[in-house]
Amino acid sequence: MSLILKDINKNFGSVQALKGISLTLKKGEIVGLLGPNGAGKSTLMKILAGYYTEWEGSATFFDKDLKKDLRSIQKETGYLTENNPLYPEMYVKEYLQYVADLYQLKDPPMEMVLNQTGLINHQGKTIQTLSKGYKQRVGLAAAIIHDPKLIILDEPMTGLDPNQLVEIRKLIRSLGGENTVLLSTHILQEVDALCDRVIIINKGKIVMDESLEKLRENQDQIIEVSFDYRVEIEAISRISNVDFVKNPHDFDYEIYIKGSKDMRSIVFDFAHDNGLKILKLQLKNKSLEQLFKSLTD
Repeated sequence: MSLILKDINKNFGSVQALKGISLTLKKGEIVGLLGPNGAGKSTLMKILAGYYTEWEGSATFFDKDLKKDLRSIQKETGYLTENNPLYPEMYVKEYLQYVADLYQLKDPPMEMVLNQTGLINHQGKTIQTLSKGYKQRVGLAAAIIHDPKLIILDEPMTGLDPNQLVEIRKLIRSLGGENTVLLSTHILQEVDALCDRVIIINKGKIVMDESLEKLRENQDQIIEVSFDYRVEIEAISRISNVDFVKNPHDFDYEIYIKGSKDMRSIVFDFAHDNGLKILKLQLKNKSLEQLFKSLTD
C-alpha cells in the first residue's frame, strides 16, 4: 500500500471542509478525484502535500506517519497546484535546478526529466515565453524532479487546448506504474481516459470509490468524435454495431454503440476510408457522468 487515510477531518472555523475521509491508494494507481467546487478536493490534497498541518485523523505513507514524519514524506511527494506558480523570468532548466536545490539533490536527473516532459528543446527558454501547455509541463517536471512515490496533480488540464490535453494526458499516463498518481479534475472524459479508479467527494465526504473497469461493465459505448467536415448521420449509422448517432454541434458527433468492445479503431477506419481527418476521438463514460450528477446534485 502507498497511502492509507483514516477518518480525516478538517475545519475552517465553523465550516467542516472534510468529514471522515478514509481511503487507500495503492502503488501504481492513477486515481481520479472528482467533485463540485467546494467539495473538499483541494483541501484533501493540501493535507497530503503538508500545506495544512492542523487536521484530525491519521495518514500513513509507506508506514510513515504524515504528522510525525512530514518532511520525510514531502521528499517522496510531488505536487502540482491548480495555479501552477512559476517564476516567469527564469529559464526552464534554471528553474528546475532551483527546485532540485530546494530538495537538496546532489545529482538531479535533469536530462531524464527534460526528456520525459518534452522540454529538452525548451530548456534554454524563459518560462514567460512558453505556451500554457508547456508551462504545465514545467510544473510537472518540477513535481517529479526528485523522483517522488506519490504525485498529486490539482486540475492539471485547466486552460489547455485539445492538442495540449492530448500531450499532458500522455505525460501523466507515463507517470503511473511505479508511482501513485492522485489527479483532481472537473473533466470527466480525462478521468475516463487516464485513471484506473475514481473517487467522488461531495460536501466533504466520499460518496463513491470505484474502479473504472467496474463502471464500464455492461455499459453501452458512446464515442465522441469530431471530423474536419460534416458527415451525414446515415453514413455513420452504417458502422457496425452503431445504435444511433447524434450531431450536437457542427462537426461533432456522439456515436452510441451496442456492446462494450472498444470501437474507436472502427471509427478511425471509417474516417480514413472516407478521407476525413479526426480532430477528437474519445470514449464517453455514461455511467460516470450519471453517477457524478446523481451523487453531487
